[in-house]
Amino acid sequence: MDPDFLKQLFQQEFTKIVAVISKSFGLQYIEIAEDIVSETFLVATESWQTKGVPANPTAWLYTVAKQKTLAQFRRNKIFTDKIIPAVRQREPEAESFDEFSFSQENIKDSQLKMLFAICTPAIASEAQIGLALRILCGFGIEEIAEAFLSNKETINKRLFRAKEKLRSEKIELELPSETEIIKRLDNVLHIIYLLFNEGYYSKTQNQILRKELCIEALRLALMLSSYEKTNTPKTNALIALICFHSSRFEARLTNEGDFILYEQQDEERWNQELIHQGLYFLKNAASGDELTSYHLEAKIAQCHCIKEDSPEKWTEILQWYDRLLVVNYSPAAALNRIFALYKVKGAKAALAEVKTLQLEDNHFYFVLLGELYQDLDKNKAIANFNKAKNLAKITLEKEIIQQKIDAIKSAMT
Repeated sequence: MDPDFLKQLFQQEFTKIVAVISKSFGLQYIEIAEDIVSETFLVATESWQTKGVPANPTAWLYTVAKQKTLAQFRRNKIFTDKIIPAVRQREPEAESFDEFSFSQENIKDSQLKMLFAICTPAIASEAQIGLALRILCGFGIEEIAEAFLSNKETINKRLFRAKEKLRSEKIELELPSETEIIKRLDNVLHIIYLLFNEGYYSKTQNQILRKELCIEALRLALMLSSYEKTNTPKTNALIALICFHSSRFEARLTNEGDFILYEQQDEERWNQELIHQGLYFLKNAASGDELTSYHLEAKIAQCHCIKEDSPEKWTEILQWYDRLLVVNYSPAAALNRIFALYKVKGAKAALAEVKTLQLEDNHFYFVLLGELYQDLDKNKAIANFNKAKNLAKITLEKEIIQQKIDAIKSAMT
């Protein structure tokens, strides 16, 4: 049995099963739900290794998870009724057990309610995002720690406190009022954005592209767009952003898994259907008065879906980055803006600005310096690429940077 298959299946189904169990029995049992999913996958591993993978592994998982869940809560009910009858817990009535199901409609409804329940103001913003990445996106603790530039111990404590808050505040798994939905939507969208970013340029797992996370992010965003109250312009802008970037997936990697830089990608391998979908959602995003970072990033991503390397294209990209930095400044956006400046005004103009950033712990900073020095001072270019290589964490990134160094050395001989 392929371990990658099982891992991907876990990533996809963990979130759905936890959401459905929590919706049916209450958020106070979220840790029990996580344990049930882990036990279900343990049984799957043991069974499938000897008997083979069933024809419909997802249905198999749902069946076993349902059996384990019902057994768990029936035991709890006996304990509550016969041993501590004075304690009144929120337990479903016996006749409601059969209504507990993993239908696609129930999964969708459960996950939508889980998104907004986790984003309650009772939980701190960072804890909301961490809990959602764990429960709704299937992130491991290491991946969450990487996303927050933290460590596993800190993240574990944060998640524990967040779950305790769900219990103590008696948060129900239900959609909040329309006013409250609008307040919480920004955090919900940010969670989906983080999920897509981790898939599009992964900082963990020693790989750059993790398509399954990107697909999950798109699924969650589309789920929001199907509900009237969350089908807002910024929701559509985020979907457009995801579609534009996702359209180039097949062109980013060779059949052997090697990374292909944007300039070397085969435009014929870009997914035109996804590009058209991006244009559709970007048009939907144009209504209303709010201009978000999702709108601006979507416009930049749209420009990158035009392969022609024209001055007009890079001038437009530079203008969008200028606006993005005003709306939502980030070091990554600042570096990308300077690359656009380089394409428009040349290396000297870009160098004058890039040195003001002083991102000495960011390997992309030194990659950009290496690029800018290539035609001005090859020795400085090599020195900066070497710094970038030493800072890079992913083996594939180190290899790409080394290729740049080798190409410069070859040109010097």
